[in-house]
Amino acid sequence: MDLIHQVAIGAGLAWASGIRLYAVLFMAGLLGYFNVIHLPSGLQVLTHPVVLITSGAMFLLEFFADKIPGFDSVWDAIHTFIRIPAGALLAAATFSDVDPAWMLAAGIIGGTIATGTHLTKAGTRAAINTSPEPFSNWIASFGEEITVLGGIWAMFAHPVAFLIILAVFLGFAAWLIPKFWRALRAVMHRVRGGATRIARVE
Repeated sequence: MDLIHQVAIGAGLAWASGIRLYAVLFMAGLLGYFNVIHLPSGLQVLTHPVVLITSGAMFLLEFFADKIPGFDSVWDAIHTFIRIPAGALLAAATFSDVDPAWMLAAGIIGGTIATGTHLTKAGTRAAINTSPEPFSNWIASFGEEITVLGGIWAMFAHPVAFLIILAVFLGFAAWLIPKFWRALRAVMHRVRGGATRIARVE
């Protein structure tokens, strides 16, 4: 496996982990188990039956949890402490067979990428949840799953193209994240203001 391919896999798994960690673990492990893709040695553990059963069960749970408006944001908040470290770990494991300095650097970069994608996802879903109808939430959820599956295929089949697209995405995320969180703070401020006025009237 050449360096470009290895970089694409490490960065790609970190990116996808920020969106759908359990889908990444399960699909990468399953495809590796059936030799559809070749996983780096540090990621071969994903093909172990115990890991596949566990990641598959969590993938199924997240599939439904992510489609419940409001609860999906709670799920995202909890997984801030899971997706980001996992993204760093997967990126580092991709380089487990080279110099430890590369492995550490990959973990640092992977954690940064996972942070960006997680915050983009969480901010997007929080903004969508300001709408009472569930359909936009479901569309976003299915769209994320399709994106992650497509990304897994691209990082293994077309690593250079994937890295170019990933760079564009990360640039867009860096521009978008502050706007999402400013909008969310404005919504929360209006909600608190409304609650305060109601309390005064009562």
